[in-house]
Amino acid sequence: MGDDSYGVNKNTIDQISQELVSVKSLGIQLAVVIGGGNIFRGVAPAASGMDRATADYMGMLATVMNALALQDALKRAGCQARVVSALNLEQVAEPYIRGKSIRYLEQGQIVIFGAGTGNPFFTTDTAAALRGMEMNVDLVVKATKVDGIYSDDPVKNPSAERFLDITFDEAIRRNLRVMDATAFTLCRDQNLPICVLSILEKDSLKRLMLGEKRGTLVHG
Repeated sequence: MGDDSYGVNKNTIDQISQELVSVKSLGIQLAVVIGGGNIFRGVAPAASGMDRATADYMGMLATVMNALALQDALKRAGCQARVVSALNLEQVAEPYIRGKSIRYLEQGQIVIFGAGTGNPFFTTDTAAALRGMEMNVDLVVKATKVDGIYSDDPVKNPSAERFLDITFDEAIRRNLRVMDATAFTLCRDQNLPICVLSILEKDSLKRLMLGEKRGTLVHG
């Protein structure tokens, strides 16, 4: 969305694609789960009072639009990417099949997962945790607007403490909102570490992959 009120900002999508390409150049396999808030925000007033499942399906379709935009940006950057969808939209994206997606990763392609889990009432966080486990990933990275997990809202409380790393149990004890409860529980039960970092900070993902301390690591 960038500085726009909603929609896809070209500079932002290009920046994200360049970041992903730079990480892939390190020989790292990348799977991306993408949200749809930037598009759904534009129709959110009309969705007020709408049936929750219907609104969630609209949000899933928005994630597919973002996935296609990211795929196009990656191709322009010289990188092969596949969009797979949890909903049947075969004219624009192939259906999600676990074995095929793993094979695409092994072939060096970036796999972009659209339409969340394909079910209403589940968030993008849950889709990321679920696909992460299905793809046997080493790390789930939540790339967001903040540079880690804080003890309090850093905007409202300038003295809030940022954690460099924290255990799952400590995050629960402190009632820190890392991801939604379902996603967090999935990662904790499978001992799948989560790193929360800023997507707005240049090269943050690449620097993390090179071993630098970036954002906050949540681990077992």
